[in-house]
Amino acid sequence: MHRTALTLAGLATTAALALSGCSSAEPEPAGSSAPAPASDVPSPVVMTEFPDLAAPTGEPVLDGIATAAPSRPGTVGRIPGPFDDRFSYGKVTFDGRQVTGSLDITSDVSDLLELQVLAGFYDASGTLLGTARFTHHLEESAHHDDGPPSEHETFTIKVPRKLAGKAVSAAVGVPVLVNE
Repeated sequence: MHRTALTLAGLATTAALALSGCSSAEPEPAGSSAPAPASDVPSPVVMTEFPDLAAPTGEPVLDGIATAAPSRPGTVGRIPGPFDDRFSYGKVTFDGRQVTGSLDITSDVSDLLELQVLAGFYDASGTLLGTARFTHHLEESAHHDDGPPSEHETFTIKVPRKLAGKAVSAAVGVPVLVNE
């Protein structure tokens, strides 16, 4: 009985040492400078690298922005995006200086946490000149739980200074939409 208890205690100690990254093996002889193979050294870090996935390098864009130019000056086109089934546009206009508009969240009734509307600005031939963005962040200080959340958001996106007088049309899309 005593021998079984000692054997079980020895197995438990060996298992605990193995799980903690230690070993009950004999130490390296003095003067041995060979490091342990990397595969034998436990790593406290979890691998979070995905070799086939490129890390984002900037603001999100929409694939159709280069070709979304409206056919008539002064009009606003739409750029398809991943969240189009979660909102609907209200009136969206372009006056040569800015795009103004609104959208209504239709996916559910919850607080709008994050929204980004991307505008592309185009010259008379339909060439994309540049972009600008409207971004909404939920402000905790302005957040109140005393009624239903707002499902309506208005936006204004000004033509960048370097494009002033050159942009004759615009297109908008939503690359970011987060609600509870």
